Order: sequence, then structure tokens, then C-alpha cells
Amino acid sequence: MRNIVVEKLNSLPVEEHGVELVERKGIGHPDSICDAIMDQISVNLSQEYIKRVGNILHHNIDKSLLVAGEVERKLGVGGEVKKPMLLVIGDRATFEVDGIRIPVEEIAIETAKEWFRKNLRFVDPDKHVKFQVELYPGSPELTDIFRRRKGLLPANDTSAAVGYAPLTSTEKIVLELERYLNSKEFKAIHPEVGEDIKIMAFRQKKNLQLTIAMPLIDRYVTSVKDYFEKKEVIKSIVEDFVSEKAQNFENITIDINTLDDPERGMDGIYVSVLGTSAEDADSGQVGRGNRVNGVIALNRPMGTEAAAGKNPVSHVGKIYNILTHKIANEIYQKVPGIKEVYVWLCSQIGKPIDQPKIATAQLILENGTSIYDVAKPVEDIIDQELANIEKFCNELAEGKYSVW
Repeated sequence: MRNIVVEKLNSLPVEEHGVELVERKGIGHPDSICDAIMDQISVNLSQEYIKRVGNILHHNIDKSLLVAGEVERKLGVGGEVKKPMLLVIGDRATFEVDGIRIPVEEIAIETAKEWFRKNLRFVDPDKHVKFQVELYPGSPELTDIFRRRKGLLPANDTSAAVGYAPLTSTEKIVLELERYLNSKEFKAIHPEVGEDIKIMAFRQKKNLQLTIAMPLIDRYVTSVKDYFEKKEVIKSIVEDFVSEKAQNFENITIDINTLDDPERGMDGIYVSVLGTSAEDADSGQVGRGNRVNGVIALNRPMGTEAAAGKNPVSHVGKIYNILTHKIANEIYQKVPGIKEVYVWLCSQIGKPIDQPKIATAQLILENGTSIYDVAKPVEDIIDQELANIEKFCNELAEGKYSVW
């Protein structure tokens, strides 16, 4: 028997709050880069462990620092990199088991290079990034649970996580807009837009204001005047996209690159050589970016664990972070009468991951719906998801869920 509690939450859904704040850091943001690369290293390392020894071995690739480099911008022709970025890849991994060597460092570096090639058009990882791998074997107490593995592993940490459903209209538009601006289709028409797009949404009642930071690539901008003309074109496209997608708002305001000042020349425009502020302005870290559902929603409860890069079979900091959102969505979609749902999971180190110390669903109900009407189906969904957690962990190991 699992310790599952279902309770009514006496509060307004976030959609009905008077004020809402939501942020998303795009694929080129230094924090997103760290999250995405470290998690991909975990996925690739997990597959290598399975290939060589038949099991996923102990690893947590969840400590990373992307140190900004130095560039010189040149309008019209494109600038140059004076000092490359530095990506530090750190924490713990298994390098050898039963005489079988695992090429951990090689996998980490090649994974990172491949990610840069695939996702940032102007970053050449062989020229623009240096790599420093600080991965070492883990402690005997934690690594031993992998060696004596039989079925589900015990949790390797005492940790809590929370997920929710559904997304609000504000959360949805922030997520959809960044993905649109960084899509291959948009970049094919507007290659001047860099990947380091950050969106902050402020909703007050039915009024939505979006503040967007978005570099333009210097080689596609011929002058300061051309920069502002291109920015106005992009702003118009953003306004059309948001107006079409976000129909729950009465007034929508879009501001792009609000630090710009045409009187300051090159110093008053946001242009980039590589499309990411990590080229010379902003460093990044794992865990400082988006939550696992893709947004930073300040009206929502959040866990403190960084999911990216943690191993997918025993580290609840990853497993529960993503699973709570999955369970919340299942409940919202399958159980009628629910306006909003929050799912909480808390592990206890050493206990099986399918047996959390507590699993809780907090429900905001539609008028006329009783907690007695929904408690049993909600409990059944939680119980079934935990019963199938091994399948879910295998999907995590295959990279089927985004962590940023």
C-alpha cells in the first residue's frame, strides 16, 4: 500500500489570479545550454552503460558552469571570437566496472560538441568552446546500490518535488512564442535572430505584457538604422503570433530589447556574433533556468532540485520532478470536475522509488464537484503511475522527456 493523500485546495486557480509572472529562457540562453547538454550527456552515458554492462550505472552529470568568452562584433560582415567560452562538466560517474572501461570523458565532450552543432547555428564547438571535465567516481555507499541492483533501485536522496496542470494561458504563450522564434521555419526567414531569447510575461487581469530579450546576429545587420528596422519587423511578427495564439487577453503589449538606445550607436543595440550571450556577457549554470515543464512560473510552487543530468533510475531529483508533472496532467485530463491540480512526491533515501514517503494530490475543484467524487480515481492514477515507474525511468534514460 502506498501513502497517497488526495485533498481539496481552497484557493483560486492561477488563471484567475489578478497578477501572474512567467519567464522562459530560450535554447541559446547560457542556463538552458547547461541544462540541455548535461541532460544529454546523462542520456548518452546511460545508453553506453546499457550497451557495455547491461545496466545504467551510477552517475550524476548535474553540475555545470558555462563561462562567458569574449568577442568583437562587426556589423555587416560578422565579428570574431577573441576568447572561447569554457564549459565545465562536473560531478560523478562510473568509469569502470568488472574490468570494463567506460569512456566517460570522451562521451561527455563529444555529446556537448554535437549539441552545439545541432542547436546553435553560429557556434563551432571546436573553435568557440573549451571543455573542462571534472567528473570523478562516486562514493561507495551510493555506487553500491547500482552494483547490487535487482529490479527498482532505492532512492539515492531524500527529496521532494511538485508538478501541476494545466498550464495557464500566460504559461502557454511564453512557451509557444520562444519555440516559434527559435524554430527552423522562423530562422529560415529571419536568420538574423539569435537563439538566446528570453521572455518575461506579466499579466494583470486580462492585460498581457511581454518583455523579450533577443540578439540580432551582427553579420545580418548592416547599420544601427538597419537594426532598428529589423527589430520593428520582428516585433510586428511577434504581435501577430501572440494575438492569434493568445485570445484570452484584452490588451497585449510587446517590448523587445528595452535597453536599446539609437543615440548610442553600437553600444545601444543588442547584436551578437554567435547568437548566445555566453559569447561575452553572461555565464550559465545547471538549475538556474526553466523548470522541467519549460517555464519559470512565479505563481506556482517549485522544488529546489535541478533535474538536468541526474541519473534516471535512482535520483528522485530528476524522476519525481518530471513524474509529478506527468501525473498532474494525467489527472487533469482524465478526471472531470478539476480546475487545477498539484501533485507532490517526497522520497526517503534508501527506500524504493515506487514507494514515496508521501504522494499528494491537491485539487481545485469545479463548482458542484465534491472531493468524494474525484478522490478515488485520482488516487488510482497516482498509484498506477508509481506502479509503472520502471517504464517511466527507462523513457527518461532514452531522453523522451525534456528537462528545460
